[in-house]
Amino acid sequence: MSSSADYLRRYTERADQALHACLQLEGSCSSHLLSAMRYAVLAPGKRLRPGLCYATGELFDVSDMLDAPACAVELIHAYSLIHDDLPAMDDDDFRRGQPACHKAFGEAIAILAGDALQAFAFEMLANQRILSADRTLTMLRILAHACGSNGMAGGQALDLDYNPMHGNTADIETIHRYKTGALIKTSVELALIASDSISQATRDQLLNFAEIFGLAFQIRDDLLDHIPANSANASVSTRSEPDYTAADGPAKAMERLDNLYNQAMEILRPFGAKSEGLRAWTTALLNGLPRPE
Repeated sequence: MSSSADYLRRYTERADQALHACLQLEGSCSSHLLSAMRYAVLAPGKRLRPGLCYATGELFDVSDMLDAPACAVELIHAYSLIHDDLPAMDDDDFRRGQPACHKAFGEAIAILAGDALQAFAFEMLANQRILSADRTLTMLRILAHACGSNGMAGGQALDLDYNPMHGNTADIETIHRYKTGALIKTSVELALIASDSISQATRDQLLNFAEIFGLAFQIRDDLLDHIPANSANASVSTRSEPDYTAADGPAKAMERLDNLYNQAMEILRPFGAKSEGLRAWTTALLNGLPRPE
């Protein structure tokens, strides 16, 4: 039986290979722009979103069809990180242990790299030939919604408006449901669209799982920022950002994370052995944090 680490390694390696392949672009008028795009996408990362896409596909034996959707969500994620780090946004100088894209290539090229990655995500998904045209069109619509004004971009706007003096946990949850959760949910939903054997009840069940996972992942991320060994390496923003741990305290945030993890695993339980990858992925990313003192 594969361990959680085996599944994470397998999904990460598959996503990395697919991303390296798709970024062998030719015909660009700027090699500098291509270098910035590759720099942002191919930096070491968890590949959470493509991993969720692949693992969900394994429930219905369609994982082999999902390289294009998995890469598309990761390209959108990379574009969002480039823009999030800009001085006008979160103003972070580092990302994944290396200089942020705008520090390595300058603000103008970084903005263009983000723009190009967003466009390329849709181009790549539209050009794939494994899935039918109607399924591809549905995927394009869902991905566009997830990164627009009612998804990731809208969540970032709420984030910029956030005032910790007046905000509360409900406000933080709303922000992250759009800013982080929308794309995580889409990673699962794109895999569901690839299968023609899913009932509406099952679809709703797994979309609920994705929403729970997205919220839990954000709480975990906030908790990690408050663990000294991690906070020393965390990105340092010049503004106050929405933070579950700061709002509720570490103990309460950990309790909520535990409850959400249990809910997510309970949703997956009826799927049996086919959900082994998704359960391993969920456990590895949501469970096992040090207990707050």
